[in-house]
Amino acid sequence: MDFNLTEEQLLIQKTAREFANDQLRPGVIERDEKAEFPAEQVKMMGELGFMGMMIPEAYSGAGLDTISYCLAMEEIAKVDASAAVIMSVNNSLVCQLLYQFGSENQKQKYLTKLASGQLLGAFSLSEPQSGSDASNMRTFAKQDGDHYVINGTKNWVTNGISSDVVLLMCLTEKGIGHKGISIFIVEKGFEEFSTGKKENKLGIRGSDTCELYFEDCKVPVENRLGDEGGGFKIALGTLDGGRIGVATQALGIAAESLARSVEYANERKQFGTAIGNFGSIQTKLAQMAIHVDAARLLIYRAARLKDEDKPFAKEAAMAKNFASKVAMDASTQCVQIFGGYGYIRETGVERLMRDAKITQIYEGTSEIQELVIARALLAGK
Repeated sequence: MDFNLTEEQLLIQKTAREFANDQLRPGVIERDEKAEFPAEQVKMMGELGFMGMMIPEAYSGAGLDTISYCLAMEEIAKVDASAAVIMSVNNSLVCQLLYQFGSENQKQKYLTKLASGQLLGAFSLSEPQSGSDASNMRTFAKQDGDHYVINGTKNWVTNGISSDVVLLMCLTEKGIGHKGISIFIVEKGFEEFSTGKKENKLGIRGSDTCELYFEDCKVPVENRLGDEGGGFKIALGTLDGGRIGVATQALGIAAESLARSVEYANERKQFGTAIGNFGSIQTKLAQMAIHVDAARLLIYRAARLKDEDKPFAKEAAMAKNFASKVAMDASTQCVQIFGGYGYIRETGVERLMRDAKITQIYEGTSEIQELVIARALLAGK
């Protein structure tokens, strides 16, 4: 196995790091406090090719591999996890789904603009009553001539307010479970489609999350993505790729927690010496470093399998499950190392801990990841 990065990958990593430090780091604490969407920075990310990294150049994407995407994502997440999740949703869930399952007309109309950053996408699967049981839906689309009429409520929609296009999962046939779910491309301008208030979240506060409301919303039949009833299978396959993105977001948070901890351990003096000379601090740093590297390798394995067009659902679940725990543990230890200074917003490390928690919840909780892994093992995969 070759662990060396190519010159192109190293350049992508360097570009993302410089962008994150120059454009995202200034004001990141203030954006978090105000729950302010980083609109200008997201526009710049589109100009740099970060919003459609794995989409071929023929559809205005960057035409890069998943490893390159992970390298850029980690650098963004180190500085601003909110910007990272905005990037992750547009890349892994929206663009990837449209590229794999959209018609040529849909790709030309929507994918080219999403991949280039001209439009921002959202992915809507969850509903208030569903939770981890994603197939438990009530939102219903009934065909009426050349349109579908959609009624229902969706929730926990990342980019829900700021997006231009939403990939919406809803029922087209009742009483047959997940086999009755279809996917639609819904534009923000469609009548009787509205967004709820921005959720006041613990972390990733710069990313907007909201409910979506549909009251006799008309969506053209040509905006159905794939076959009627085939939406749930498509959605689950897309989430496998999305979990690589979330795992990398968690990795970025963990890596930043380690870097900040090392820096502080060298600077902070107690009892006449740097706290990094204390065995208890050294143990924390060593464990953080081991786990960060292990998470990175799990992510790269899943990314490599995806690029080789091999099954990677189990490996993506393993990467997300482990990396999200590492992010939570490393950020908590970072706050502990900073002591009282870690508990105040001015230093910025308490935000790492708040941002880390969501990586154990969205795009499948840690418990769901363990279920995916166990089922794969029992099936001999």
